[in-house]
Amino acid sequence: MDTSSTVLDSAFWITCGAIVLLLVVSAFFSGSETALTAASRSKLRHRADKGSRGAQRALKITEDNERLIGSVLLGNNLVNILAASLATAMFTRTFGESGVALATLVMTLLVLVFAEVLPKTYAIINAESAAAAVSRPIAITVTLFSPIVSAVRAVVRGLLRLIGVPIDPDSHMLAVREEIAGAMQLGLSEGTVEREDRDRILGALDLGDRTVEEIMLHRSNIETINVSDDPDTIMTQCLSSPHTRLPMYKDEPENIIGVVHAKDLLRSMYKLIGGPDGDITALSRFKITDVAKSPYFVPETTALDDQMRQFLRMRTHFALVVDEYGSLQGLITLEDILEEIVGEITDEFDLDDEARPMPSEDGQYLVDGTMTIRDLNRSNDWSLPDDEANTIAGLMIHEAQMIPEVGQVFSFHNFRFEVVSREGNQITALRIRAL
Repeated sequence: MDTSSTVLDSAFWITCGAIVLLLVVSAFFSGSETALTAASRSKLRHRADKGSRGAQRALKITEDNERLIGSVLLGNNLVNILAASLATAMFTRTFGESGVALATLVMTLLVLVFAEVLPKTYAIINAESAAAAVSRPIAITVTLFSPIVSAVRAVVRGLLRLIGVPIDPDSHMLAVREEIAGAMQLGLSEGTVEREDRDRILGALDLGDRTVEEIMLHRSNIETINVSDDPDTIMTQCLSSPHTRLPMYKDEPENIIGVVHAKDLLRSMYKLIGGPDGDITALSRFKITDVAKSPYFVPETTALDDQMRQFLRMRTHFALVVDEYGSLQGLITLEDILEEIVGEITDEFDLDDEARPMPSEDGQYLVDGTMTIRDLNRSNDWSLPDDEANTIAGLMIHEAQMIPEVGQVFSFHNFRFEVVSREGNQITALRIRAL
């Protein structure tokens, strides 16, 4: 009897055809898994908004990644194991006992090249297009395998709980922000994103985590008007001030009773004297309380995004910040919040000392002690921690666990800090250099 005809009979070719078909199905599952997990949900959403039903289905099935991956892996393992079993039987029938090793070698190469590397490489290059294309058959597969995958998922979660691994099915929702931040940082390191663009986007994302207390102007730096001063003094102070809105106090600087807008003040005085040809002595009857608006107080723990919404809703730009006991702590404006997004906003009335600190020839920065750590980090692309203090002087006091004297030098967080000047218990200037 002819051995070759026995070996290469119809069963041999049917088996070969079945193995090729199973490898194609395996390639489909492998590429689908990569495409659906690598595809950007924002790009899929953009395609779906343009009417792509495939993108819509892809978005729907990727909402439960655990179920999706379980179904795809189940299908992929089924066809791979079946293909390996058929190949082993065929090679054993053809070559005897040595066919097992030969089948292992051949199937490993075939699966690696045609069922893993090739489809996954294509899926990575064309993630969104591939995800939309395979969404319908994968959706059917997920539905068919749903009972088995649910049982497997229950077993897996039970085992993970036994070894103390927390299970949070909604954790992917919290990863969106980290994904954006990581993409911005990666783009900056690769030169495709400007530092200012990264700061604006991350600044907008951080508004929900930052409070009014962190960026407010401290009460010691607030310029106020004494209602007991004469009109001429008040007029002179308003004209010389770089600020448009000034809080006014009675008896004590922290007893704020109103806020005066420079335009309201000038209009009232102009009306009181009767125009350009009026009597200037009529200003003696002027009362600043007649033009002042009621003060708007906010808690120091208010989130910045909430405070910005309140500013826009109330159509005001100015608020006074109080602590839990109602004591004045500082003030905040809408411009302060916007600066957290776009960076420092300056005009012709801003003082020169508010500019970004520049390094000296030896690489040292002379920094005002009241400068916030966040502003210093953004201006110099540093990463000093701001969890325990808001200002650079506060950070130094926190790390030193004391109020340092002028000339003292400390090193922490890979920076050298030297106290340049101090007024009372307040550090007013420091010299900082990266180590």
